[in-house]
Amino acid sequence: MTKKRRNNGRSKKGRGHTPIVRCTNCARCVPKDKAIKRFQVRNIVEAGCQRDIRDASVFESYTLPKLYMKLQYCCSCAIHSRVVRVRSAVARRNRDPPARFKGPRPDGKAPGAAAGQAKKV
Repeated sequence: MTKKRRNNGRSKKGRGHTPIVRCTNCARCVPKDKAIKRFQVRNIVEAGCQRDIRDASVFESYTLPKLYMKLQYCCSCAIHSRVVRVRSAVARRNRDPPARFKGPRPDGKAPGAAAGQAKKV
């Protein structure tokens, strides 16, 4: 029988059973090693209200706390919400993490801004 993935879609390796977790999106029971895990750090207050709170605050340098959430998805929800993408058989062999976004360029232009201006002309 052919194998789709080297690890069979799990990171179990030698353990007979792993505990279950519930999917963040649909509450499906998923083995802990099979769940797609993402750690999300957000501000508790959205960007629009931060300035209002800062102006109304008595303290000069008060930093608002952040919200730390560990999200665990089942395969179906991760693909549906585009947390992970479907890859071809050749691309599935690539086990490197995806390239991280590095932020704005030192010259102040957003990535792809030069290409957008060239198309308009």
